[in-house]
Amino acid sequence: MEFKDYYGIMGVARDATQDEIKRAYRKLARKYHPDVSKEPDAEARFKELGEAYEVLKDPEKRAAYDQLGANWKAGQEFRPPPDWDAGFEFSGGYRDDSAFSDFFESLFGRAGAGHAGGTGFRARGEDHHARILIDLEDAFHGATRTITLHAPQLDGQGHVRTRERTLNVRIPRGVRQGQHIRLAGQGTPGFGGGVAGDLYLDVEFKPHRLYRVDGRDLYLDLPLAPWEAALGARVKVPTPEGIVDLTIPSGSTAGRKLRLKGRGIPGKPAGDLYVVLQIALPPAESEAARRFYRTMQQELAFNPRTGLGV
Repeated sequence: MEFKDYYGIMGVARDATQDEIKRAYRKLARKYHPDVSKEPDAEARFKELGEAYEVLKDPEKRAAYDQLGANWKAGQEFRPPPDWDAGFEFSGGYRDDSAFSDFFESLFGRAGAGHAGGTGFRARGEDHHARILIDLEDAFHGATRTITLHAPQLDGQGHVRTRERTLNVRIPRGVRQGQHIRLAGQGTPGFGGGVAGDLYLDVEFKPHRLYRVDGRDLYLDLPLAPWEAALGARVKVPTPEGIVDLTIPSGSTAGRKLRLKGRGIPGKPAGDLYVVLQIALPPAESEAARRFYRTMQQELAFNPRTGLGV
């Protein structure tokens, strides 16, 4: 996926005001509109321009895009960092606007674009959404965490600035990745006495040094010595709730999965912990170790590439 420099597409500086961005869009839209333009790439440029304007005209999207920094170049291979928008507030509901590029979708596919509800002089405030990263251990025990959220606002000169607010949030035991925690009344204030909107926190887990998460299930890579896999063994295995003893069947191979039922994320039912066996080879750093490997080479009729037909 290629990085898109929306400021370059619009021909404006990164510190341009919202009015300057609007004027630049109107000028370029007239130049590249497919119905009137004679430019050979008018349709593509007009579509690209519309995507850039969709981001830069919206203070929320623009401030979030700016979090990526100015070091990326147009056309450069890009993958959004996993925590690039953590703690950043978007107003409205989630969206899926497939009219834009994969780059846009990777950043804003779920970013809010809704509107406040209500009629007359009273209206409910908009809901807000923000993604938060929590420790996997919080899902096992529950916790109260202090989080800092960032929301954009325009200053008196029309520049986008971010303000911070800090909230104490209760993380419920058994929370899953992708689950929403609702904080009532923490969205946009209502109008004319209407109730405030809500804040929905989209939960994701920080990368863990041991476990991978899939729904409520966890996966752990377990290194084994060759003799433990070949002969069988009883080894100690870490789980999020303590060490357990695990029996390794003889003749185990790399990639085999052993299930520890109910050792995943708590719930009804609880998830499982899958132990994925990996074979770790002792290093041949000494002459004795090298002699041992040469003996194995001579005495074991073993070809690991038999299945390849070579």
